[in-house]
Amino acid sequence: MSQNAEMIHEDALPGHESRLDPKPDWQPRYPGSGRLQDKVAIVTGADSGIGRAVAALFAREGADVAIVYLLEDDDAAETKRIVESEGRKAIAIRADVGSREACDQAVRRAMEVFGRIDVLVNNAGEQHPDKDITEISEDQLRRTFQTNIFGMFFMVQAARPHLGNGAAIINCTSVTMYKGSAELLDYSSTKGAITAFTRSLSENLVGEGIRVNAVAPGPIWTPLNPCGGASEEKLENFGEDTPMGRPGQPNEVAPSFLFLACEDSSYMSGQVLHPNGGVVVNG
Repeated sequence: MSQNAEMIHEDALPGHESRLDPKPDWQPRYPGSGRLQDKVAIVTGADSGIGRAVAALFAREGADVAIVYLLEDDDAAETKRIVESEGRKAIAIRADVGSREACDQAVRRAMEVFGRIDVLVNNAGEQHPDKDITEISEDQLRRTFQTNIFGMFFMVQAARPHLGNGAAIINCTSVTMYKGSAELLDYSSTKGAITAFTRSLSENLVGEGIRVNAVAPGPIWTPLNPCGGASEEKLENFGEDTPMGRPGQPNEVAPSFLFLACEDSSYMSGQVLHPNGGVVVNG
């Protein structure tokens, strides 16, 4: 997997998918069946990686998509093109989910364009490798929590008035929440918080007919890893420690989000799906 990956590093996460070599596989793997026909989804971190694959699959299944992203205008434009190529509407909204005001504005923009919100996918996140806990600066610690868990609170708070009976919220947690990660102490901690948030929010909203679930991917080939999210040592053998012996692709994760977004999972809430290459975890 490393190929040119070890050469790609950026100061600003999550990084450009357009610069990755090899490119992640985001393409939906099967024809659509209308499982999200005429629904509206907000997907954070949808410019690249798992978010792009989710946006593409949702569009194939009939949804219009609000693409929320941080910095990568070119990647966001490409995701917008992908959604539109499936015959659906898309808007790209540049916003830092770590800002409550930005989340409010993103949801307001989605409502102005689409008039409704049926699915909220909280996928945006960041991670920074540190081998020693003393190397984690206060700024990094605060920023990681601000993006990864505060951002989910802010997006849900902004979207909540527009979510009715039948709506779905899907949060992106991680296998690191279950098995730990020696070099991702702050990131793994936020993912533990996200899992607890998912279960608690489900209890809070299930009576209103709003289902809340999560997806906990294993090592997936996205810009987040080579562009500052993983050490060069880890990139050399990225994903090879899974039982399947390889990293996953974004289009192998997106179907879990689709399942939790549509009526196929109508009797599920407060649950976590694990597309992780065969790693057995509890929960």
